[in-house]
Amino acid sequence: MEQASEKGLLAVRLMVNGASREARIRPGETLLEMLRNRLGLKGTKCGCEIGECGACTVVMDGVAVNSCMVLAAQAEGARVTTVEGLARDGRLHPLQEAFLELGAVQCGFCTPGMLMSALALLEIRPRPTRDEVARAIAGNLCRCTGYQMVVDSIMKAAEVMNA
Repeated sequence: MEQASEKGLLAVRLMVNGASREARIRPGETLLEMLRNRLGLKGTKCGCEIGECGACTVVMDGVAVNSCMVLAAQAEGARVTTVEGLARDGRLHPLQEAFLELGAVQCGFCTPGMLMSALALLEIRPRPTRDEVARAIAGNLCRCTGYQMVVDSIMKAAEVMNA
């Protein structure tokens, strides 16, 4: 990370959704703020801003993190995946397909964070149990779905991804 020329801004370089990116940030700016405001990735939602709701979950170096609790400067050199990075070549990721098919998307506010928590789980545990899925999404609050459809969707996606 280096001092940028613009009034105390810092330059942060990282990989976002497979592409090399650079953002100029203020000291103290969060990863959430950088993704939304500097890089224009609005899929990562701003919920509680205290790490309680999971709406801002992204995958950073293979781990699901609340981006509101990570300083942008800490992402220097990291690999970050946001919900925008799930679909490839115009095709939805199996997680997205399953969420749509099984009705796990209601209002949609929590969906990006749920998807990212599920992705991090499936990357380390391709065939999770229902209990493992429930634990993986325990930090993602939802007021609409009741979680059953979310768990069912993640289990279905795991099945598809392992076929």
